[in-house]
This record gives sequence, structure tokens and C-alpha cells, in this order.
Amino acid sequence: MVPVLFILPGLILSAFIIIYPVWELIQTSLRKVTRFGKVTKLNDFANFEAVFSDTLFQEAAIRSVWWTLLVVGGTLICAAGIALILNEKFHGRAIARVIIMLPWSVSLSLLTVVWRWALNGETGYLNHLLEQLGIIDGPVVWLASGSTAFTVMILIGIIVSIPFTTTIFLGGLSSLPGDLYEAARMEGASHWHCFKTITVPMMQPYVNIAIVLNVIYVFNSFPIIWILTEGGPANSTDILVTYLYKIAFKYGKLGEASVVSLLMFVFLLAFAALYLRLVSKDAANA
Repeated sequence: MVPVLFILPGLILSAFIIIYPVWELIQTSLRKVTRFGKVTKLNDFANFEAVFSDTLFQEAAIRSVWWTLLVVGGTLICAAGIALILNEKFHGRAIARVIIMLPWSVSLSLLTVVWRWALNGETGYLNHLLEQLGIIDGPVVWLASGSTAFTVMILIGIIVSIPFTTTIFLGGLSSLPGDLYEAARMEGASHWHCFKTITVPMMQPYVNIAIVLNVIYVFNSFPIIWILTEGGPANSTDILVTYLYKIAFKYGKLGEASVVSLLMFVFLLAFAALYLRLVSKDAANA
């Protein structure tokens, strides 16, 4: 009972910080809101109807799912490989770890500005490098086409997400007991067998943390897409968070923006709850 009393103020504050904004979102989503932010009468779910009937919302929602799946999946694969390498003992390992983690200390907006400069079709460093290597014959306007721009954004999203995920995996790998590997090798187990039967099962909690946190961060990621294209050309790279920004601050549709915000919150909450439940069920069955 005593520990509960100690954490009760923190729980109350956390509940207020979370519950109050969600309640306000619900209230705003059900009412007509003027362009100047004045909340008026109930509008019989007109905001929901407007959002769900908007083809731009539908496209942004589908694009958000692909964006999240591809960036998170690519990040997990790359970060796992890098973490396994950095967990081995070799000369310069400490420096290599610092180099991998260094981009994490830089603002994502700043990194995206640098990438925008590098992707410039006329003076960008990427075109210059690829021409020097003989990979392309002339400048490529990377952000002029929706499909090309979105692919580039996914690659950038993976690159900027690797340091954080690698840190999680390295923390997990460093906590694994070495005597298990020694015992397995004494029994004649190969490196692959040790990885499959020891590393993968014991790293599962860290993988779960990485998946949940990366899905939340990537799904809500705003700077990469906004700084590079602002959702263009012709809204072809919009995801839900940039679509939300446009309808709220560019078009002044605050009621519809509240609906989108509420839907994003519900989606992420449902994903986290469902995923953690499935993970807990698998652990219990094991």
C-alpha cells in the first residue's frame, strides 16, 4: 500500500496529461469549429463523415501504414546486423559505436535539411557522387516524382532510426550471460546454432521494445516528409501526420483535424495493446 501512495501523485498527473487532451479531442471532433478556433454546437458526426469521405485521407492512411511497416522493418533488420557486429570484440569498437550513435544526438530536422540539400537535382551532393561513380549519366531530380520521393524518404527514415534501435539491441546483447554461449560451444554448437537458440529467444523483450517504440515514433514522424516535400508533389507523399497538419493549419479545419488526431491515437493505442497482449500470450505458452 505504501509504494502505491508514493506513486499516486505521478499516476494522477500522468492521467491528467493523457486523459484531458483526449477528452478535448473527442469534444472538438463532435462539434463545428470555426477557422478562428471557436467551438460551437454539435454537428452530428459531420467531421467524421468529411474525413472518411476524403480521398486524400484514405490515401494518406494507406501510405502511413506502408511508411511505418517499411521503415520499422528496414530499421530492425539493419540495426540487428549492426548491433551484432558492434557486440563483437575488435580494435576500434568503441570508436565505431560512437560513430553509429552520433547521428542520434543531432536534431532530426537538421538531418533532414542536410538530406534535402544532398538530394537537390542541380547542386546536390548525391547526384555528384553517383555521377563520379558512373552510376548515373546526368542529374536526377529525386523529389519531383511521388514514387521516387517516397522511396527516398523511406530510406532516410531507416537511416535516421538505426542509431536508436541499435542502442536498444546493444543493451540487450551486452546483458546476455556469456556462460550460456561457452556451454553451448563446449557441446559443439555452431555460431548459427547459438544465435538461433540463445540470442534470438533472449533478445525477444528488446525486440518488442524496439518494435513498439519505433512504430510510435515512425507513424508520427513529421520532419522528414514535411521538410523534403511538404507532402508533395500533389499530396503524393502525405502521411496522416502531414495531412493532419495541412487541414488544421493550412485549411483551418480544426474539427476534422481533431478527428484525424483521435484516429491516430486510437490506432497506436490499439496496436500497442494488441501487440503486447500477443507477446505476453506467446511468453505464457512458452
